[in-house]
Amino acid sequence: MVGLPQTLRRAVEPHPRVGKILAGCGLVSSVWYIASDIIGTLRYPGYSWLDQEFSELTAQGSPVRPLMVVLNEFPYTVLMPALSVGLWNAAGPKRRAARVAATGLAGYAVIGFAAGTLTPMATREAMAASRDTLRNAFHGPLTMVMDLSLIAGMALASQLFGKRFRYYSYGTIAILLAFGILTALQIPQMQANQPTAWMGLEERVNIYATMLWIGVLAVGLLRAEAVSAPRRPEKPVVAQ
Repeated sequence: MVGLPQTLRRAVEPHPRVGKILAGCGLVSSVWYIASDIIGTLRYPGYSWLDQEFSELTAQGSPVRPLMVVLNEFPYTVLMPALSVGLWNAAGPKRRAARVAATGLAGYAVIGFAAGTLTPMATREAMAASRDTLRNAFHGPLTMVMDLSLIAGMALASQLFGKRFRYYSYGTIAILLAFGILTALQIPQMQANQPTAWMGLEERVNIYATMLWIGVLAVGLLRAEAVSAPRRPEKPVVAQ
């Protein structure tokens, strides 16, 4: 906003309170996602939190799919882009990195919505009986694109809040890659409707590590908003 008159700059820049609300959406999104995972697990008879993927809660044919679409997919797809808007509008010397990171995180949310809602995976039973459809076949590739968008967003956002946050982001990326590989190794067994010991836990290490990182990012944005928020001019005291 360099070169703009002060009055015009105030009109164009978002209000500090709006920035705090958008950053707060990131904290809410993480808590909401984890809570919906627990609720969906409890409502799915016979489902194993330790041994089955989160995607099986939203799978086509899952008894809790309607609940999870309403409880998880739609709210998260609103909350995460809201955080991305807050990141896009963040002030500071790393504004370009913040905006690229915001694009990656928004892509992660939108593509995740498409993967879970528009092209959900089939149940284990359907895949083992070759009853999965072409729509189900897009779930895996879209999930991979979602993960790449998330990792790209994390890598760019790692530059925003100092050395500790950068190392923490790199560590989170390493966890996502390691446990993503462990989860992927059991996909053939899942498709054959065979036991997949610890597959759910391995995937949820990724999910919960992501939710924690998003929460830390949101806290960093909230602190940055508090520091950069312009002080309101004091009202002049009129002598009696």
